[in-house]
Amino acid sequence: MNKSQIRKKILTIRKQKKINKFIFNFDLILNILKKGGVSGKIIGGYYPYNYEIDILQILEKFEKKNFTITLPKIKKNSQMNFFQWSTDDPLAINKFGIPEPISEKVKYPDVLLIPLVAFDKNFNRIGYGGGFYDRYIKKIRNKKKVLTIGFAYSFQKVNKIPTNNYDMKLDFIITNK
Repeated sequence: MNKSQIRKKILTIRKQKKINKFIFNFDLILNILKKGGVSGKIIGGYYPYNYEIDILQILEKFEKKNFTITLPKIKKNSQMNFFQWSTDDPLAINKFGIPEPISEKVKYPDVLLIPLVAFDKNFNRIGYGGGFYDRYIKKIRNKKKVLTIGFAYSFQKVNKIPTNNYDMKLDFIITNK
């Protein structure tokens, strides 16, 4: 199957399942940060959309531990940057229907928590097809070390994701299993 076929199939399954709860082991996430050698305290999160795994409780826990939370904003030319956000801050809805921070304070995360549509055992991922995260990961890795952690349900795992030179592998993927 090509990426488009995989995306369509997994999105259909994810929508049908409508799983609301994903139980997180926050200590496991902190251990991943230690293993990944993360010393900074800026977390790049995402606001869940289209049945993505809801990581808002994780962002709240990071915020309580004095991490700076950031969320992505889509800019012109399909570019994306991360902007400071607190769980108490209001959000604006972008042209894709995704909530974004209203802050104009750009931050470069030390850790990126990334939604995904599908993944394989080699930490390759498929998103919605816009290439936003691939471009952003490439850009930020030219500036600093960043740890990338994908979040998915176990049923989103496929045998093999076809890749090209633009695709960026993730460092870790956390599932409900």
